[in-house]
Amino acid sequence: MLQHRSPRGTTPNEGRYIYLAVTAKRNRWSTASDLSRQLSSATCTTVSRQTVYRRLGHIGLYTRSPVRCVPLTATYCRLRLTWSRDHALWTPQQWSCAMFSDESRFSLQSDSRRTLIWRAPGTRYLQENTTERHCCGGAGWLVWGGIILDSRNDLHVQSVTMTGHIYRDVILEQHVRLFQGAMSVEFLLMDGNARSHRANIVDECLQSEDITRMDWPVYSPDLNPIEHVWDMLGR
Repeated sequence: MLQHRSPRGTTPNEGRYIYLAVTAKRNRWSTASDLSRQLSSATCTTVSRQTVYRRLGHIGLYTRSPVRCVPLTATYCRLRLTWSRDHALWTPQQWSCAMFSDESRFSLQSDSRRTLIWRAPGTRYLQENTTERHCCGGAGWLVWGGIILDSRNDLHVQSVTMTGHIYRDVILEQHVRLFQGAMSVEFLLMDGNARSHRANIVDECLQSEDITRMDWPVYSPDLNPIEHVWDMLGR
């Protein structure tokens, strides 16, 4: 016995209109409801949000969170390129002496209100799929960590903002200094360019402990391996 199928809400031509005229490639921030209304206005055909999701899924477009990136000026780009070229020929032995460290805030707030975009697989880092943002806000815990080739530091967790005094007394004295003692004299510390990391009391502590800080280009979290660890942990 043949089963009756409900007629499609859109024709192939109308489906192409969704893809070509009002989908992510023209406005990646449109919601399914927005696209449904625009299609209805343009073609006098009413389709549901579920139909929009299904049709866009057929052509490889799905709702995803945009990648957050920092705004880069021409100067920042030049500094990043210079740093990358200076370290392009580093040997594994040289990298094994560098500790990449940073702190990240893990939000305690729900992300149910996050804004989604239309994105095809394999296009996560295209410019149109990113949103510029200097920092993350909201309530949460601040977690500091350091990683080095084949090893890592213990995590330090705190609920307050990182200050120069906390960074010196806790991070440098209780974590980095002890780890340096087990390393070679070529030990390097990469700690980013946060204000608390550049306080005078921190510089004095580094000098007194004979800890060498790696030069680091500003606005370059993507070059720091530990940032990708934070992302995998779902901060």
